[in-house]
Amino acid sequence: MKSAIYRGKYILQGLDKITPEMEVDLDRAYEICVGYKNEIPCELCGRCCHQPHIVVLPQEVDKISNAAGINLFEFMTEYVTQTSDGRLLFKKTDPCTFLGSDNKCTIWKNRPEICDEFPFVVSMFMSRVYLAITNHKADILELISYMDDTWPCTGAIKNTIVQKVEEARKQHVQLL
Repeated sequence: MKSAIYRGKYILQGLDKITPEMEVDLDRAYEICVGYKNEIPCELCGRCCHQPHIVVLPQEVDKISNAAGINLFEFMTEYVTQTSDGRLLFKKTDPCTFLGSDNKCTIWKNRPEICDEFPFVVSMFMSRVYLAITNHKADILELISYMDDTWPCTGAIKNTIVQKVEEARKQHVQLL
């Protein structure tokens, strides 16, 4: 399956490349998503710590293994696996190995970047926001129906996303 990479890390499946015009709208979608990350503080509910694909960037390996008190060899052989496309993923994610019995992350200050960004600044959500901005017939709430309404953060998103997408659509139309 073809895919393009946005901002060096967000995988956008189904695209060969990102045109300059697409990048403008992707930037709008990104700003909406980052805005949520800044607006909605983590409530430490632990629900995102049960996601199946917790990505570890190569530059994060040392800090995570050190924070966890695990030597690098053991960390690389027992705690992560490499996918066919070269990504590193935590092996145990339901829940994450580093979720403590008190429902708090035991490596919080050194957690993977994806943990800090989830669910706001991830490829799936960002691509749905982009599609809603560029396709005026698309229903953003339908596009993000995969989000669990019982999560505090996703509930807050669903309460405000329609207005944010409408504002971004106006900017999109002005460029056409």
